[in-house]
Amino acid sequence: MVCAPQGAGRTQERRVACDLQSERCVTDECNCTPTQGLCTKQVKIMKMTWIMMMMACSGALLFGACAPEPEGAQAELGIEGGEPDEHGKATFGATGDVELVVGKADTITGRGGLPVSVDQQDTSVWEVRNQWEETQTLEARAAGMAWEAESGLSWEEKFGRWVESLERTEVHGSTTRQTFTLTTPFGKTLPAPALECAEAAIFLRVAFASWYGLPFFLEAVDAQGRIYFGHFGMLRANGRFANTPSFRTRYDDFSQLAQSVSGGATWPSDSALAAKKIFGSFDDAQPALGPDLHVGAYFDEIFLNKRAGHFLVTTLAFFGSIHLADSRNTFNVKPEGIEGGDVLVKRWQGTGIGHVLLVMRADEAGSVDGQPRFEAEVASGSMPRRQPVWESAGSSKRYFSHEHTGGEGFSALGGGLKRWRIAKEVNGRWTNVVSASSRPDWVSSTDHEAIAARLERFSEILVQLSPEQRRDIWLEVIETKREHLRRFPASCAARIAREDAFGGLYAVMEQEFGVSAQEVDSRYRRLEDYVFAELEYGASKTCCWNSSTANMYEVAMEMNLELQQQGEMCADVVVFMNRDDAGDGYEVFREWADQNGRAGQWVSWRADESCPQSGVPEDTFAARTTTPYCSLDLADVPTPVEPTQDIYTLVDGDVSIPDNDAEGVRFTVDVDASGRLSEVAVDISITHTYRGDLEVELVHPSGASAIIQKTSWTAEDNLVALLPAAQFEGMERAGTWTLIVRDMMSVDTGKVNAARLVLR
Repeated sequence: MVCAPQGAGRTQERRVACDLQSERCVTDECNCTPTQGLCTKQVKIMKMTWIMMMMACSGALLFGACAPEPEGAQAELGIEGGEPDEHGKATFGATGDVELVVGKADTITGRGGLPVSVDQQDTSVWEVRNQWEETQTLEARAAGMAWEAESGLSWEEKFGRWVESLERTEVHGSTTRQTFTLTTPFGKTLPAPALECAEAAIFLRVAFASWYGLPFFLEAVDAQGRIYFGHFGMLRANGRFANTPSFRTRYDDFSQLAQSVSGGATWPSDSALAAKKIFGSFDDAQPALGPDLHVGAYFDEIFLNKRAGHFLVTTLAFFGSIHLADSRNTFNVKPEGIEGGDVLVKRWQGTGIGHVLLVMRADEAGSVDGQPRFEAEVASGSMPRRQPVWESAGSSKRYFSHEHTGGEGFSALGGGLKRWRIAKEVNGRWTNVVSASSRPDWVSSTDHEAIAARLERFSEILVQLSPEQRRDIWLEVIETKREHLRRFPASCAARIAREDAFGGLYAVMEQEFGVSAQEVDSRYRRLEDYVFAELEYGASKTCCWNSSTANMYEVAMEMNLELQQQGEMCADVVVFMNRDDAGDGYEVFREWADQNGRAGQWVSWRADESCPQSGVPEDTFAARTTTPYCSLDLADVPTPVEPTQDIYTLVDGDVSIPDNDAEGVRFTVDVDASGRLSEVAVDISITHTYRGDLEVELVHPSGASAIIQKTSWTAEDNLVALLPAAQFEGMERAGTWTLIVRDMMSVDTGKVNAARLVLR
């Protein structure tokens, strides 16, 4: 295997041997951490079968790092999954079943699963002690993470309350994106884990079910028939699935320590679990938890029952959005029934990947003409794995009305608003059913017309947005995708999503403000949008490269900035893409890194996912009509200030900004007119040699404040923009307003040329 030395950058690798007799990694004192997937015999991903050749260090690939495992871990494991998706993840197939409704008074039920007697087998992961619909048992009446004692809530309702109780927090390493903090029944809180989108939804459901001893299983199929992964283990109808473990006898359960650890006692750890990665993944690192830690370490921190953590590591490798779209595991929900804990599934194809968003909250927002209104917010993980990004209500709305969430032409693919079925004993068998409380919200998976109609209904009942809000939402999406590219500059998915958002911005600005696409580009485009231009996914080698880094982003940007500064004329942008050169296609950037002392920060290209286009000589640009970089003209951009707006001058003339000073420079203006505000913005022009250093804050007369321009990695010069401050909408306009401009980093300097307060 290959081991990489611990420490910043991990820029060198050392080759070490595997001791076949002892099944241990021989690291010859290199103080290293095993790098997944590089042992002598590797996992072979095949179209219909994944075969694990369990020889040297084989335990690292499915059941832990290179360390001894109990019996069975060395045996060949044949897993019949579907064709690997775009990320190289081989999922099982969906069942393809349709829903059965047995009379109006009966349970909306699915096909009967395994007999409840399987709970007694050694494959069991956790013991069932509660049922989802119970409200009056001793444990159900107790207080919990998000409910009071004697709440009268079912466990299904408590799951929703728990999800809605998770608090917003900043994404690790970002000041502009938000995620959530995970709470546990043991008093521990952790940053949200970095997971793929469907994995995040499955993780929350499994965690809650295992903590409270609730029955749970996911159903799928492969070439041999039905597969059931749940509280009873990983089974087929005729016994254990492949060579999956007997969780009860192999792994520890420290649940009896719940009370003591809640009181401050030492948390028990499972070193084998803490060393695990998701099987088949290229990246399941958990940087918010600590350096060089992976998903197993996260699960070790939240599960006293270590069996649940081991179960999840394997489950997440083979279940994805296709199984959350499957009516055996979830069911369709009416728009008016939306609740926290639901999932929104995007499906644009019958097989392969989709996208899953978690409904983090769904609040009633009054009614209009007797029709309810809601404000809903979603969060989603992604690939490369990340902490789920929590969207605003306005940004979330566009997902609910997207055609891929069950719209016309896509309604048979399982997309749209879904809720988990609950595992319940029906005629002696575990069966995934619709809970009694959810039956009024149920929509049959065979009623494609009703499924498609939900999109228009969501457009009606979710909070309506003003043109300004829609503009700001698209700008928010664009910035989110830029941030993703600053960490993973090769991401074609982020490039595509950014350009899709620009398409939405073009439409809003043209229809609502009379601003052309070229004028939009001049105002809102940045150099980085051109350096990381959109590529055609299926014809570009770069799109397979998920392990690019933030250092590589900086190399590409610094090289392009240097080109722009070398002459008086605008220089052509050097796009971060594969070129037909003498190396691996990226030699122009590698050479620049070598010449500027950053050689160790450049990472060679590799196929991190299924990559049929790996042999293309040069990547292909996507067909877009973006204004060329050297054709952008800030001077011709019309000010987006309408005559009906009141404009107040904050500063008119050059004022220097103190360098690296949190106090910054302040400007005030008195507003005499009274009345409630419908729109607030600052029209500002700043000359600066590094725009990312700047922070702009607007303070309302009441003392409330809003950061309307945040610091970033943006290395371009100057800031000329209309900065909205939606936080003050609805507040009183009269009083003294204060604008604060700060330069938060040293070296680069600048000055405020002009600033105007725009109120309406």
